Amino acid sequence: MPGYEVKVQTLAIDGAADLQIRSLLDHQQFADPAGAAEALGISSAQWPLFGQVWPSGLHLAAAMAIRPLTEGERILEIGCGLALASLICHRRGAEVTASDIHPLAGAFLLENLRLNELAPMRYCHGDWSEDAVASEGGAPRVQGRFDLIIGSDVLYERDDGGALAAFIDKHALPCCELLIVDPNRGNRAAFGKRMAALGFEFSEALLSAEVGSSDYRGRLMRFVRC
Repeated sequence: MPGYEVKVQTLAIDGAADLQIRSLLDHQQFADPAGAAEALGISSAQWPLFGQVWPSGLHLAAAMAIRPLTEGERILEIGCGLALASLICHRRGAEVTASDIHPLAGAFLLENLRLNELAPMRYCHGDWSEDAVASEGGAPRVQGRFDLIIGSDVLYERDDGGALAAFIDKHALPCCELLIVDPNRGNRAAFGKRMAALGFEFSEALLSAEVGSSDYRGRLMRFVRC
């Protein structure tokens, strides 16, 4: 037994076929026998968060289900968790890389690719913290630059040093689009200022409760630089 319990659920995504997703059973799951998560700064309370289906992730997947794709476009999902948006992009034929800091995110992605009868896709260890450390014996770190970077609910910390914006800038092409779904957390303004300083223009669309939780309120933030 892996030390944690899972479930498989069918997720309806607007504009796309349903996804079969293996996720953690609930927020009480925890298993870090070798201390891999602890070494990456992931506490026991944070540990199960990657393996949950979040409304913001559903909204991002729905956005990517209808977004026009460009031939040769390279997409990076940051803080992917269960990588719903990456799975949607991959099924549409896009060149997508999913990334997360959690040591089990890659294994869950492999299983969810199998459940949906999808070909393998690229997964990388993506840690944008200022004291980032490499995952031991795990996935390769994110490399290269991308045309489109996407993420959901990634503005959950104050990030006073601007590590997330720096990570995005490191992996963004000179002409790049960034899509972030945020459930109205309080760190949007500071992040927006950092992206503006990096040459990105900002727009946003408010999101209702049509996807995910009945009381969800958030926004799709779009940053474009070219």
